[in-house]
Parts: sequence; C-alpha cells; structure tokens
Amino acid sequence: MRAAAVRAGTLAAEAGGGRALTFVLFLVFIGITLGITFWARANTKGAVDFYAGGRSFSGAQNGTALAGDYMSAASFLGIAGIIALSGYDGFLYSIGFLVAWLLTLLLVELMRNAGRFTMADVLSYRVRHQAPVRTAAAVSTVTVSVFYLLAQMVGAGALVSLLLGIHAGETFLGMSADTARTLAIVGVGALMIVYVSFGGMKGTTWVQIVKAVLLIFGAAVLTLLVLARFGFNLSSMLGAAADSSGRGQAFLQPGLKYGREVPDAAQTLINKLDFISLALALVLGTAGLPHIVTRFFTVPDARAARTSVNWAIGLVGAFYLMTLALGFGAAALVGRAEIVAQDPAGNTAAPQLAQAVGEMVGGRIGGEIMLAFIAAVAFATILAVVSGLVLASSTSLAHDYFGHVLMLGRPRESQEVAVARLAAFLIGSLAIVLAVIAKNMNVAFLVALAFAMAAAANLPAITLSLFWRRFNARGVVWGIYGGLLSSLVLVFFSPVVSGKVDPVTGASLSLFPAGVDFHWFPMENPGLVSIPFGFLSAVAGTFLGRGRADRERYDDLSVRSLTGAGSA
Repeated sequence: MRAAAVRAGTLAAEAGGGRALTFVLFLVFIGITLGITFWARANTKGAVDFYAGGRSFSGAQNGTALAGDYMSAASFLGIAGIIALSGYDGFLYSIGFLVAWLLTLLLVELMRNAGRFTMADVLSYRVRHQAPVRTAAAVSTVTVSVFYLLAQMVGAGALVSLLLGIHAGETFLGMSADTARTLAIVGVGALMIVYVSFGGMKGTTWVQIVKAVLLIFGAAVLTLLVLARFGFNLSSMLGAAADSSGRGQAFLQPGLKYGREVPDAAQTLINKLDFISLALALVLGTAGLPHIVTRFFTVPDARAARTSVNWAIGLVGAFYLMTLALGFGAAALVGRAEIVAQDPAGNTAAPQLAQAVGEMVGGRIGGEIMLAFIAAVAFATILAVVSGLVLASSTSLAHDYFGHVLMLGRPRESQEVAVARLAAFLIGSLAIVLAVIAKNMNVAFLVALAFAMAAAANLPAITLSLFWRRFNARGVVWGIYGGLLSSLVLVFFSPVVSGKVDPVTGASLSLFPAGVDFHWFPMENPGLVSIPFGFLSAVAGTFLGRGRADRERYDDLSVRSLTGAGSA
C-alpha cells in the first residue's frame, strides 16, 4: 500500500509539474500580447488611430488580421469539437464559413469606400434624418457582437479549465470545477477590456496578425502530426474516427446531427429546414458582422481592401481544410468519451488532440508542450476576436450614438475616444455575465445565432442602401429592428432555450433546465424565417415611409462606393 501511495504521489507531482510548464508557456504569450497592446497605446493619438488604426495597414497586414478576426474560437475549438462529436455534419460549419466569403468579397469593398469608421456611416450617408438610422445600427452592432462574444468567452472557460486540469466533480485551489471555470471567464473578460481600452484598433490588429500566423502554424503542425500517425492516409484516419465514435459509418455520412430522418415525417421536414436555416445564416451573416465591416476601414484605399480579402480567403480556406484533420483526428486519437468527459459540448477537442499527439511523439513532456502551444494559440484567438468585437461595439456607441445622436455630429475627438473606452468596459462586463450563464453551450452553435442576427438585421439594410435608389431612413430602421427582433424572439422560443432534452438521459440540452418548456418555434436556427422577414421589413418601411429618398445622395453614394472618390 505504501508503494502504491508513493506511485500515486509521483504521478500527481508529474501532472502538477507538466501543468506548471504548460501554464508558464501560456503566460509568456499573454505577456507578449499585452506588450503589443501597451505599445499601441503609446502610438494612438486620436479617433482615427483608435477606431481605424490610422488607416496605415497594408492589404496583406489587414488580410492577415481579418483572417485572425474570422478564425475565432468557434472555428478552432467549436468546429473541431463538433466534427469530433458529429462527424460529417460538423464539417458543414467549415464549408458554410468559407462560402460566406463570396458575398463578403462583393460588399466589403463598396462599404469601405462609402464609410468612415462604422456600418452606420454607410447606412446614414443617403438619408436626411440620421439619428434613427445611427441609433438602430448601434443597437444591432452591440446585440450581434454580444452574442458573438458569448461564444468566445464560453470557449475561453473550457480552454482554461483544460489547461489548469479542472475536471467536473473535482476541486481546484479549494474551488469547485464550476466556480473555477466561471473565474476563468471573468479573467478573459478583464483581459479583453484591457486590450480594447488601451490598444484600440492598432493594438487589436497587431494581436490579430500575430495570432493568425500562430494559429495557421499550430493547425498545420497538428494536422501533419495527425496525418503522420495514419501514414498520411486520410481514409485510415476517417475509418479510425468512425470506429472510435461509437456511431460506425454513420459518423462519416450526413444526417447524424442535421437533417436527420426520423419516423415522424413532420419532424424530418423540420430537421431539414433547420439545416437550410443554419446554412443561410452562415453564408449570409459574414457580410453583416460589425467587426468584419469595421476592419476594412483600417486600409488606405479600395485596392488595399481587395488585397485584404484575397489574403483572408487564402488563409481562411487553408485553415478550414485543416479543421477536417483536427476534428476527425480528435475523434480517432482522443475518443468521444474522453472529449465529452472534459467538456460535454466538445470545445476542448483540439487541445486534447494536441496533448495526445504530443505524447505520442515526445512522451508526457511532449504532450504538455503541445498542449501549452495550442492552448496559448487558442487563447490568443479568443482574446483577438473578443477585442475586435468589443472594439466594433464601443466604436459604434461612441461614434454613432454619442457623437452623432447625442452630440449632433459635433463631438470632440477626445470625448468620443473616452466614451469608446467606457463603452468597452460596459460591453465587456455584460459579455462576462452572459457567458457565465451559457458556459455549457457549444461555441460553434452560439456563433451560428450571431450570424443569423447579422444576416437578418444588417445585411438587408446594407444591401438595399447600396443598390436600391428608393430606399429611405424608415426602410433602414424597420429592416434592422425587424430582422433583429425576429431573430431574438424566434431563438428565445426555440429548443435552444427550453424544451430540448436528451432522449436517453433526460438531461436538458437547452439553456433552461429540464422540466421548463415554453418553446413553440420548432427550429434551432431562425435564419430561414428571420432573414426574409428582415428584407420584407426594410421594403415595407421604405414604401410606408413619409419622407422621400434623397436621389442625389444615392447617386453620390453609388459613385463613392464604386470608385472610392471622396471617401475618408
């Protein structure tokens, strides 16, 4: 018994030492990014620097940062996890996110030419009464950004829990696992607020560039190690993943998660419509994401904006192809049971895969080093994306609502920047509270909700402002609020919030506990209904609006968006 106790103590000491090594390497990276942030603070002089990085970034730099902004925690953690647990259907997220760039390529250059700092600059350019339009745009920007923030914060909590060895049912420094995970989310939120308040767009952009390079490198190394394990035979990896999934060949075929066919014909139809709804949100939502739109104002001209998109498409495309190896590799080498034991939503599959392949190559130390590197990259991914989201929200509140609505378009730059920093603190605090509530949800799914709202609320207003001569202020306001409210209402009364239970265990798969059921909307993704409703609301508002559209301003906007003449 004494020998067994000594052995147990030795294993515990090795685990603690490995975790300490992981955590030290992890803190080094955080220190580097904080250094970048404080450097940016010293070089941020006014509103143009804070909001748009002084418009000093090249197309390649901005494209790399844009890829870093887009390859979020949902991409790295959520998609890898959902592929590891759901197989073929999980990879549909990667396809949807990648295809979305086709629409983004069409719209972002036009918006960059027509705007100055925010989406509202484009929407309000051609209307006489800007206050309602800028207010609606600010509300939509904050709402969409907060939902997207939830995904990143939830992913951060799962990641730090794995990093520190926090497991369900165990204690950490005298705290329960749930409490420790909550504190991890609070810590991420605090760092996020510091990044935005001090670094502004310059600091955020450089953090995103560093993070994008490391993410691509880390994913490439992990992909090569996984494929090497199977002799670079993709078929062998997929077969091993199917065997370890417990689902057999069904794991490699469509229908395991989306569009499932069940004995009830009506439910089968709902499942297929739900999948179409998800696809619409992923493809149409990107062009309406506030932090993606804002990023294009950091380049000096339209040519650099096009270069940005080309760089981003190349980097994003390569990354999403690698998620195939990350997800199926995790299913094959880690196993479903171990992934679910660490995080039921699968958000830790990629770091667990890193540790597993590291141990295969270099033993325990190799596993801890790989875990440290991948965890640090994933954490940097979260910090960079949440910083971009908070910056987009705080910029909209300061520039659109405070500067143009409350101050009637005549604020001092120092006032706007001060309000933006205060708004960053408030939005970050709200995100922390909501993320604690939703910490057990899959982050890829949370992002799908944000995409649905962006597609329903922002895309109709953006598209019709650029291409419909008759479109007016009421059309913008009705389109934004109609799309936003319909998305929120449908999500609230969907199985996402209440009424969905595991048929085997009876445990709740919704936000509310089992036994609470007030859902009446059958689909989990609202896009199929909310996106058309957003467009219809915009059209109805235009025809019912009393004020006529300013045709001359539309002509000016058309020339400006197509040529860049007169843009900031």
